[in-house]
Amino acid sequence: MAQENVEFPIPGKVLSVNVSQGSEVKEGDVICTLESMKMENPILAPRNGTIAKLELSAGQVVEAGQLVCIIEY
Repeated sequence: MAQENVEFPIPGKVLSVNVSQGSEVKEGDVICTLESMKMENPILAPRNGTIAKLELSAGQVVEAGQLVCIIEY
């Protein structure tokens, strides 16, 4: 099974997490919402698959390039 790492494109604070480990996602589904510079930015699934690894919580401060999740497909 192939995997794809999803990373944060910008630093910010996680407002909400919309999936959990083991969840099925479709391309374009919102994985989480990130607040950066007073704007809400949805982090979207780049492909269909299953969330194999997710270590996020609401309120967490993240850096650009930090792992959001790993999607197996």
